[in-house]
Amino acid sequence: MLNANKGAAGPLDGRGLRIGIVQARFNEDITNALADACLAELARLNVQPADIEHVLVPGALEVPLALQALAQRGGFDALVALGCIIRGETYHFELVANESGAGVTRVGLDHRLPIANAILTTEDLPQAVARQTDKGRDAATVAVEMARLVQRIGAPA
Repeated sequence: MLNANKGAAGPLDGRGLRIGIVQARFNEDITNALADACLAELARLNVQPADIEHVLVPGALEVPLALQALAQRGGFDALVALGCIIRGETYHFELVANESGAGVTRVGLDHRLPIANAILTTEDLPQAVARQTDKGRDAATVAVEMARLVQRIGAPA
């Protein structure tokens, strides 16, 4: 379990970090709540609003491409992926969940850039609502902690 006040190496401080956020609009009430919680936690961790770039995309399948564009442009210490995929009656849920997750991971590894993946995958809307605030906060904490870890153990090549 993450401690919002402390990372693996001590208290978290995002001062001076540049964070990019890509938010899917699909299931907008949930993704807006994720974004609100993420932004509030980044502020609490001293990440300045001017150091945050927040972009919107249609859905979870579009998140990896926007993350890749931000990563290629450079200047970010970490990125955050926000979205919500709720199971339906068809195989589409698995396709979107698997492909968006694989895409987010691939961008992070290809660019050697921490990406906090907060694309929720839930069985139903109540599960998504129950997770929206905590997962938004967790995404901010993970982004700051991993950015500091990468700085500490060596800049990505």
